Amino acid sequence: MDSETIEVRQGEGFEVEALERYMRGRIEDLPEGDLEVRQFPSGASNLTYLLKVADWEGVLRRPPLGPVPPKAHDMRRESKALSHIHPAFPLAPKPYLFCENESVIGAPFYIMERRRGVILDETFPERYEPTPELCLGISETVVETLVELHFVDCREAGLENLGRPEGFLERQVKGWTERYDKAKTEEVEEVGPLTDWISNNVPESPGPTIIHNDYKLNNLVIDPDDLTEVRAVLDWEMTTIGDPLFELGVSMSYWLEPGDSEDLKKVMPTVTSMPGFLTRDEFMELYAEKSGRDLSNKRFYLTLGYFRLAAALQQIYARWYRGQTKDERFARFGDGVKDLLLHAHHLAFSDAT
Repeated sequence: MDSETIEVRQGEGFEVEALERYMRGRIEDLPEGDLEVRQFPSGASNLTYLLKVADWEGVLRRPPLGPVPPKAHDMRRESKALSHIHPAFPLAPKPYLFCENESVIGAPFYIMERRRGVILDETFPERYEPTPELCLGISETVVETLVELHFVDCREAGLENLGRPEGFLERQVKGWTERYDKAKTEEVEEVGPLTDWISNNVPESPGPTIIHNDYKLNNLVIDPDDLTEVRAVLDWEMTTIGDPLFELGVSMSYWLEPGDSEDLKKVMPTVTSMPGFLTRDEFMELYAEKSGRDLSNKRFYLTLGYFRLAAALQQIYARWYRGQTKDERFARFGDGVKDLLLHAHHLAFSDAT
């Protein structure tokens, strides 16, 4: 039994035999044997499954159930992007195939290699003692991996057409504001002043880079024998070419520190609030040192990062609220969205940076 997976959740399964027939002859070196399917339980976006045939393993990703925003959860785009990113940044898993024929499992999907290791989320596995020295080492690795990604030569990797860097930040501000408005389920009076502040303070972006667009600790697969070594970076569904400091702000919206409020800690619990992990300021300073990028506009990027996370969670919560998904994990997101909005508002209008 695979300890990282669960039995496929009710309503999220598909015909295993049809998938196996499709895989045969399309995936090189697929051994003989019956296909077994289990589900990865984490994640609130695309559905992810473990595929196993004898000693071969792969990972299938498909869009979530119910209506999804236009252009979101594009399996073809994600699979194609990985085919270019993997050779230039080997921490990105190798994709095996893409299928747009919805009759196979009920939606477009792609299959990629599986990378085994440890994923740090709310707690450390029992076998590890989270000393301050270890937590610092993990922090530094997370920064260095992000810097390494942002140094990938987009043109050499054949990724120059992946996104539109001109006007990237303006589109992010406009797009996430519109997404929040469309998914809104209650009025929050701080949102108007907050989005006005963000719109009126858009800085000039540094040179564009490839960005993962959802870079966070629990999207890294870590070597179980050395937690300061990364084996893979997962979940590339939103990757594009854009402002690397936007990516940094997004990452920091997931990065808790000990002094954060209990409300904020409840939204996205993570081990980074333990002693030894870098604070957000220390993380950003180390990133600036290793990347050579100017962070004089970090308040903007942090504020936008928190608003973007609030809007993304609001979209997920709205699907549960409107009965478009029955996944009860999403019921708690409503309060979390409000906490994130209030935190972003505080960042925008306080004197602290």
